[in-house]
Amino acid sequence: MAAEQFQSLRNYLDSQVLGQSEFTESLLIAILADGHLLVEGPPGLAKTRAVNALAKGIEGDFHRVQFTPDLLPADLTGTDIYRPETGEFVFQQGPLFHNVILADEINRAPAKVQSALLEAMAERQITVGRTTYPLPNLFMVLATQNPLEQEGTYPLPEAQLDRFLMQLNIDYPAAATELDILRLNRGEELHGQVAMPTPLRQEDIFNARKEVLEIFMDETVENYLVQLVIASRQAEHYSTDLARWLSYGASPRATIALDRCARAKAWLSGRDFVTPDDIQAVFGHVMRHRIILSYQAEADGVTADQALQLILQEVPTP
Repeated sequence: MAAEQFQSLRNYLDSQVLGQSEFTESLLIAILADGHLLVEGPPGLAKTRAVNALAKGIEGDFHRVQFTPDLLPADLTGTDIYRPETGEFVFQQGPLFHNVILADEINRAPAKVQSALLEAMAERQITVGRTTYPLPNLFMVLATQNPLEQEGTYPLPEAQLDRFLMQLNIDYPAAATELDILRLNRGEELHGQVAMPTPLRQEDIFNARKEVLEIFMDETVENYLVQLVIASRQAEHYSTDLARWLSYGASPRATIALDRCARAKAWLSGRDFVTPDDIQAVFGHVMRHRIILSYQAEADGVTADQALQLILQEVPTP
C-alpha cells in the first residue's frame, strides 16, 4: 500500500516538474532515508516548484525561507517575546518548527544563520538562550543553491554539507521538454498530466522507512558499498590519478547515507533486496559534496563527478 502511494506521488511530481525524473526520485529517496537534500542549479529550473509540489503531497506543515545576507538566526529558530501583561518571556516558534523546510538560495546567508540551521539538521533540535526545543519527528530541509560563480553566493561549511543526505546538480532541459514546459505554463493540458494524489500521512512515511531499513543487502554488496567510500580516503591504493585528485575523502556518515539511499532506491523499484546498480545509481549524489578535490585537480579542470566515476571504475563490482 505504501509503495503504491509513493508511486502515485512520484507520478504527480514527474507531471509537475518535466524532464527531471532523477530529481523527483531523489526527493522521494530523501524522504524514505530520513535525510536532507541540497539541489544546485541556475535560477529558473523548477527547483522551488518541485519542492512545493512535494510539500503538497505530504501531510504536514510546509514553510519556505528565502535566504538573504541580512537574515538572522532568530528568523529561523524563533525568539523569546516579552509579554507586558504577564511580565514573562514567551518563546515564539520560527519556521524550523515546520515539517518540510524549503531553504531557498541557502548559500546567500551568513555563517551565523548556517550555524543555527546546522544544529536543526544534525540534532533535530534548536537552542535559544539556555533552552533546547525538539523539532517535529518528520523534519526535512530541502535546500536550493545557485552555483558559486554567481553574484552574492558563499560556499557552505564542510560540516554543514556533510549533513545533507544528497546533493543534486540540475541542468537545463532538452528542447522537447522545454516546449512542454512552455505549454504547461500557458495552462494547456499535456498528455500524461496527473492529478494531485491524497497526501501521504506521516504514519505511512514512518512505516515505509521501516520497510526500507528491512530491505536485504548481501554481505558482498555491503562490502562493495564500504569499499567505494574507503576508495575516496585511500585513493593511492586504487589509482595514481585518483590520488592526485583527492585531498580528503568521505566520512562514515557517507557510508550510512549511501546504505540508506541504496535501500530506498531498491524499495522504490519494487525490490526487497539491494543490487550494486542501486548503489551506483545514488553514489554520485551521496558523495559529490563530501569529497574535497586537490589544487592539482582544480588546475586540471577535474570535477568531483569525474573523480567519483573513476572510483566506480576502479573498485571491482561484485
